[in-house]
Amino acid sequence: MDGYEKAVALWQGKKITNDARLAGALNGHSIAFAYHSGRIENENITYHDTREIFEHDRVTSYTGDLRTLFEIRNAKEAYELFLTAFRDRRPLDKKLVKEFQQTLTQNTYDTRRYQLGERPGEYKRHDYVTGREEVGAPPEDVAEEMDELLSELTEIPDGKTLTAAAYFHAKFENIHPFADGNGRAGRLAMNYFLVLHNHPPVTIHEENRKSYYEALEAWDMRQDLEPLCSFLRWQTAKTWEKQIMRREKISDTQTV
Repeated sequence: MDGYEKAVALWQGKKITNDARLAGALNGHSIAFAYHSGRIENENITYHDTREIFEHDRVTSYTGDLRTLFEIRNAKEAYELFLTAFRDRRPLDKKLVKEFQQTLTQNTYDTRRYQLGERPGEYKRHDYVTGREEVGAPPEDVAEEMDELLSELTEIPDGKTLTAAAYFHAKFENIHPFADGNGRAGRLAMNYFLVLHNHPPVTIHEENRKSYYEALEAWDMRQDLEPLCSFLRWQTAKTWEKQIMRREKISDTQTV
């Protein structure tokens, strides 16, 4: 088995059936995910501050800006929403997607966006193109395109979970449904979809952001999903590498 297949086997061996088991399986990974996902968008986010807020709900000797602090605190609340949604087996629908985005962006919208009528948890009211390909659906088309995307996820064949997750993430970022927080909301929603389908969540590491953006651009330019699928396989293996190595070491010791 390659690293990705080992990660899937490791996760499925945990037999996660409730939020308590999910929280246990994500022990430590929730901090890493929040740090990397946040830092992709905001280089002022540090692992130390993220861990302090997740573990102690406070930071010591903080000298950064308030927006960064809000973003980290929001990531913790979004993780708690993630767990309760899994507990209740909520489907990944537009209501939950909006809740993820609202939780991640509360108290962080700038004055300009507020003056334009934008609000966390609501689809965008104005155009905000992004990336080299200037992607982003017109605001009047967002609701319909999101409904269509989410409906496509209702029936996923066995063995196609990662492909479906990649498709969701590529389309979500291409639609760019919110005025802000699309990257963070898209990554969190993708991971929620993965765990609902008994697949390990993936941390997209900030040091690999260039490859990540290139994979998203392959979809924007050519509707080519393979680069993003390959990237997510790599990142899944990287996310769970330490646990896999630890398990293999224990197995080798027991064999001896």
